[in-house]
Amino acid sequence: MNKLIATLIAGLFATAAFAQTPATAPAAPAVAKAEAKEAKTDAKATAKETKAEVKAEAKTAKVEAEAKKDVAVAKADEKADKADAHAKAHKTKAKAHAKAVKAEAAATPAPVVTK
Repeated sequence: MNKLIATLIAGLFATAAFAQTPATAPAAPAVAKAEAKEAKTDAKATAKETKAEVKAEAKTAKVEAEAKKDVAVAKADEKADKADAHAKAHKTKAKAHAKAVKAEAAATPAPVVTK
């Protein structure tokens, strides 16, 4: 009877070991598949973040370029206004000078000619 019990117990252990072996084998591909899916999801998220950063940098660069353009236009306008003011001042001075010459000519008596 001891041999019979020992054989049954040994058979149970063998069956239990044999039954557990295939269960671990299919789990490995499932784990690998899950890891691959997770890696793919991470790659997609990283790509989205990178794309968003590039878009933000492009927008910032565009805004900076527009600001620089606006500053350049303002400077050009200021320069043109300054040139216009300078020309106007020059014209006003010329008119004042002409008036002064005319007034001086009117104030000076005509020379008397004697015969």
